Amino acid sequence: MVEDRLLIWKFKLGNRDALRRIYEKYKNDLLKLAVALTNDVNTAEDVVQDVFLGFAKSAAKIQTRGNLKKYLVTCVANRARNRKRDQQRHETSGIDESNCIISDIQRPEQWAILSEELKLLSNAMAQIPYEQREVVTLYMQGDMTFRQIAKVQNASVNTIQGRYRYGLNKLRSILNSEVKK
Repeated sequence: MVEDRLLIWKFKLGNRDALRRIYEKYKNDLLKLAVALTNDVNTAEDVVQDVFLGFAKSAAKIQTRGNLKKYLVTCVANRARNRKRDQQRHETSGIDESNCIISDIQRPEQWAILSEELKLLSNAMAQIPYEQREVVTLYMQGDMTFRQIAKVQNASVNTIQGRYRYGLNKLRSILNSEVKK
C-alpha cells in the first residue's frame, strides 16, 4: 500500500514509469477479473485497457488514500457492467450483429482460459445471473468485502451475501453435473 501511494504520487508528478509499474503490478489480476465478469477474453482486455486509459487521464483527481487495487477492481467491475448493459441494448435493437467476429488467435493473456478446468468454471460462471457472478468474482478475485461490493452494486449487505450464497450454490450444482457427465 505504501508502494502504491508512492507510485501514485510519482504518477501525479508526471512520471510515466510509475504508471507503467502500476499497470504491470495489477494487469493480470484485473484481466482475470474482467474475464470472469465478461466471459470473453477480447472484451476483458478492452475493459482493462479502458480502465487504465481512464486512470491515466484522471491523474489530477486521484487521491492517495485508500487501496489502489480495490479502486481498480471497482473500476473494472463498473466498466464490465456498463459493457454488459450496452451489449444488451445492442442486442435488443439489432445493432452490430453482423460485425461480431470471434478471434481464434491465441495470445499469452489467454493462458487463463486454456486449461480444461478453467473452461468448465468459465462456462459455469456464464450460466449464473450476472449480479451473482459479479459478487462471487469481486469477493474471491477482487478481495473486496461484502460491504464494499454492496456499495458498488448499490444494494444492501444482506442482498450481496444472498447473491454470493446463491451464486456459489448454483456453481456447485452446475459443476457437479458437469463432472458426472
